[in-house]
Amino acid sequence: LKIDNSFIHDMLTSADDRHIVEGVIQLAAIFNRKVIAEGVETLEHGAALRALGCRYAQGFGIARPMEAAAVPDWCRHWHDDAAWRQLDPGAAALDIQMK
Repeated sequence: LKIDNSFIHDMLTSADDRHIVEGVIQLAAIFNRKVIAEGVETLEHGAALRALGCRYAQGFGIARPMEAAAVPDWCRHWHDDAAWRQLDPGAAALDIQMK
């Protein structure tokens, strides 16, 4: 299941959007489905999603669009990003989702 970026964007300031995000994550768990959050733009979004049990995300807070040739190097350094690693010590906070 993919959570639309409009809900993710406002989840930090809108209780309604946060409840929708939380509900989608809970439904995905009940039906044994993966859920991905679209539009993760800040560490705060990542931390909130992680706390709600969302392990997959995409958005500018993770990476900007890049040429295909740059992806392997970015992947090698992703797990070394200290700011994201602090959200989940010992691992990247959110798993990488590539299209």
